[in-house]
Amino acid sequence: MREPIESGVAVVSRAARTERFPARFQLVAAMNPCPCGWAGDRSGRCLCTEEVIRRYRGRVSGPLMDRIDLHVEVPRLDPRELRDDAPLGEDSASVRARVVAAREVQLLRSGKANAQLLPFELSEHCRLSPEDQQLLEDAVERLQLSARSMHRILRVARTLADLGHAEEIKTAHVAEAIGYRQLDRGGGV
Repeated sequence: MREPIESGVAVVSRAARTERFPARFQLVAAMNPCPCGWAGDRSGRCLCTEEVIRRYRGRVSGPLMDRIDLHVEVPRLDPRELRDDAPLGEDSASVRARVVAAREVQLLRSGKANAQLLPFELSEHCRLSPEDQQLLEDAVERLQLSARSMHRILRVARTLADLGHAEEIKTAHVAEAIGYRQLDRGGGV
């Protein structure tokens, strides 16, 4: 799974023969926060110890987690938020238009989507101010992130800037991208 995520190619070897298949895809995965599923919930129903939660989350390998760009906690909704008269967020058509516009900017800038930028291309297309570079380096040190995770943060920050029609990556983009690495910090455990 790790190799196709990284390279966009699946290699299958059988009977002294090797075949390469295109495998560029978007992985969307979900997991409970702990064995009982209630860790972090405001109800306080979780009785799992920190050690049990750490062991549970450790079942997903670090190298695989490194290759997942966005780690997002989705809290339980209050029943009032599920009512028909509850305010809605941005509609799908508007989101789609912003994504299409951001992708066009990316293709014009580098000839590819930000997710496909190679590590050596990041310094050209994901430039940071000295202050934002320090913010990123501090996060990498504090959260003990890998180089791969740092590169993914840069790509996400660049994408956030593109979605916001910003020419330059700003501090808010870097901070938000760092925030999407929740499971790198133990997911709040």
